[in-house]
Amino acid sequence: MERLSSTALLPEAFQGARDDITLQLQTIWSQIKEPLIVPFLRISVVLCLTMSLMLFVERLYMGIVIILLKLFGRKPERRYKWEPMKDDVELGNSAYPMVLIQIPMYNEREVYQLSIGAACGLSWPSDRIIIQVLDDSTDPTIKNLVELECQRWASKGINIKYEVRDNRNGYKAGALKEGMKHSYVKLCDYVAIFDADFQPEPDFLWRTIPFLVHNPELALVQTRWKFVNADECMMTRMQEMSLDYHFTVEQEVGSSTYAFFGFNGTAGVWRISALNEAGGWKDRTTVEDMDLAVRASLKGWKFLYLSKIKVKNELPSTFKAYRYQQHRWSCGPANLFRKMVFEIMKNKKVNLWKKIHVIYSFFFVRKVVAHINTFVFYCVILPATVLVPEVEVPKWGAVYVPSIITFLNAVGTPRSLHLVVFWILFENVMSLHRTKATIIGLLEASRVNEWIVTEKLGDALKGKAATKAPKKPRFRIGDRIHLLELAVGFYLFFIGCYDFLFGKNHYFIFLYLQAVAFFILAFGYVGTFVPNT
Repeated sequence: MERLSSTALLPEAFQGARDDITLQLQTIWSQIKEPLIVPFLRISVVLCLTMSLMLFVERLYMGIVIILLKLFGRKPERRYKWEPMKDDVELGNSAYPMVLIQIPMYNEREVYQLSIGAACGLSWPSDRIIIQVLDDSTDPTIKNLVELECQRWASKGINIKYEVRDNRNGYKAGALKEGMKHSYVKLCDYVAIFDADFQPEPDFLWRTIPFLVHNPELALVQTRWKFVNADECMMTRMQEMSLDYHFTVEQEVGSSTYAFFGFNGTAGVWRISALNEAGGWKDRTTVEDMDLAVRASLKGWKFLYLSKIKVKNELPSTFKAYRYQQHRWSCGPANLFRKMVFEIMKNKKVNLWKKIHVIYSFFFVRKVVAHINTFVFYCVILPATVLVPEVEVPKWGAVYVPSIITFLNAVGTPRSLHLVVFWILFENVMSLHRTKATIIGLLEASRVNEWIVTEKLGDALKGKAATKAPKKPRFRIGDRIHLLELAVGFYLFFIGCYDFLFGKNHYFIFLYLQAVAFFILAFGYVGTFVPNT
């Protein structure tokens, strides 16, 4: 009987212990809430709202410029002299400038034929063009295939050079720098650069080179990217929306206002004398293209963006590849900002407006504030205010400003406007990785110089699409579970449940959706979901 009575008392003991723990937690929370949590959240909200306003003003300014451009039609041909290249009976082909085409490669089994074929198919006098394939491949089989492809085109009379080096120092920047050291490069006036998955149209040089020939102040002509696999999966649709804004708005505004825009690393033509004057290629960051563009701009050179000329290329179609790419694209600019901010401030060759534009607009707002604010405000601070009703976020900061910013970002891809909710969730998840990479770049911490080549599929995309078409969309677990997304997902889900049961802010639907987005990407599902739209 004594044993039975003691057993019956156990649930009551557990209940009492649980009540004691709950009471202790409530006491601790009430003690730290007023003096610590509330002031911290209020300061954080003010800082985040300030950053939101900075982003809002930046987006609004660029939106106004684009509208004015559409209304008044300030085409590149009106701002810069452009005349088609003409034959000269006396000079013959020597009247045309010598052009170098550089194609950096690294184990590009799927796309090497496409890129080399497109470069060799460029329409330009055959004795005034040199194709330079810079192969850093570590796979002997792929290396042999690339070399054989170069030999095949050489047998057709194409002036193509196959160049290799015995190390991968500096990665792409190192390969391009080494490529410029060859004696035949001294004969060239301009260099066009195409990454291994880029396929220019045959008339690319006829449409770009005249701008450089007739405008000696121009150092770079950058063209737009055209994504051949934008409909591959939901993730590529989201990427297209983000990149279309970059090309449709950011690049266009920087070019049309004679301010500054960064070289995209490919699908552009450089004046070799400007490239050399800027100091050539440097491998101090993972954004060697942006580094070169900033240095050339500080020397007083101008850049031109041509949105009507599009070069086909490929978007990462797996979440793993996209994460590595975004790490490089977020970490590199932040690290370059750290290295060059004082150099830009001390420069005497450019005016104050250009310095402010580069430091504040190009680097600080777009490369630092945009990433940090998106994650900290919408994924951490705003959900945390649910637990602390004493901290209020004004409706303009929580709804109106974000909505306008989202609309201005999404309007560049009209065909995907119906996917804007998915895009918001996807961007919020990716802001976690971009914020982490930005902080790594600013602090120059580990992984700051990590360079992992983005996986490309090339012709395999067609076969993949053909085999996938009759099948229903399905999900596949990624290479690994990403614990950061998982942790943030659980955090948002918990806050959503609390808001649903006890909160007054009523963010729970948004929080649930964000939690689901973090869970989906934590398991790498999104890369295999194909939208039938």
